[in-house]
Amino acid sequence: MRLHEIYEDLKNDLESIEQELSATVASRDSQLAASAGHLLHAGGKRLRPVFVLLSGRFGKYDLERLKRIAVPLELIHMATLVHDDVIDDAETRRGRKTVKAQWDNRVAMYTGDFIFARALEVVAQIGQPRIHHILSRAIVQMCRGEIEQIRDFYNPGQHLLRYLHRIKRKTALLMAISCQLGALASNASEEIVRVLYRYGYYVGMAFQITDDVLDLTGNEQQLGKPAGSDLRQGNVTLPVIHTLQFGKREDRERILAFLRSRGEEVSLDEVLARVRHAEGIPFSLNLAERYLEKALSMVDVLPPCTARESLRMIARFVGTRTY
Repeated sequence: MRLHEIYEDLKNDLESIEQELSATVASRDSQLAASAGHLLHAGGKRLRPVFVLLSGRFGKYDLERLKRIAVPLELIHMATLVHDDVIDDAETRRGRKTVKAQWDNRVAMYTGDFIFARALEVVAQIGQPRIHHILSRAIVQMCRGEIEQIRDFYNPGQHLLRYLHRIKRKTALLMAISCQLGALASNASEEIVRVLYRYGYYVGMAFQITDDVLDLTGNEQQLGKPAGSDLRQGNVTLPVIHTLQFGKREDRERILAFLRSRGEEVSLDEVLARVRHAEGIPFSLNLAERYLEKALSMVDVLPPCTARESLRMIARFVGTRTY
């Protein structure tokens, strides 16, 4: 199942959000306009705006109001990607050059800051302090997750719980509040707001775990960036953590040598081959499936409607995606 098929009934509203995104990152400064629009025009899944719109269906649906939530959330996500590419020294994303590769690190950092600032300008138009509080707290947690990841680069001593805490802050939290804030902005009941938050959290956890597996098993055409990009930058993800703890002795020793030498003593290709044949990948996919089962249990308690079935289909897509 392709993601665009799931979104069909949101087509017009998503086009409106896309136009708003373009207008929001526009600037009279030609350099800033070009760099801020660079990643936006590369496309993307737009999962966060979709979650906002679908969650808004469980209350009083008002597209103009929901756009004030959906656009900032997508911009915050974009800004973190621009900054991530500087930290990771990444050359490609979504099949095209990153902002830092197209220009340089300084342009990329200020571009990310600009996108963040524009996001805050838009969400300020929502006169609901609770929304502002939830969003600001989430940004703080996202920054903590990024710092934790940087601190753990090439660290072989990580464990499952540490990894789960990190991906919650880095990925799952923004998806969770996309569902939560869409419902809040539409004045849905508190129970539905709580259920949708949990749904977004579970889907977000599964999404990131699956993403980490695909980084190890996919190819550049599928991923829009070189396979093994996480390991190349020293980011130790769940399949590698599992292999280090429970894999064959030779596999553990070679991965340890790679991490301790920062890729100098053992090639990335060798490590990828060893992880691909170990049990870390099926373990990770099984854990992602368990999170998706929890997400689907949240869907089951929502009122019957088209939006509920779309949320169900998105969860199933996350479990089967190859990109």
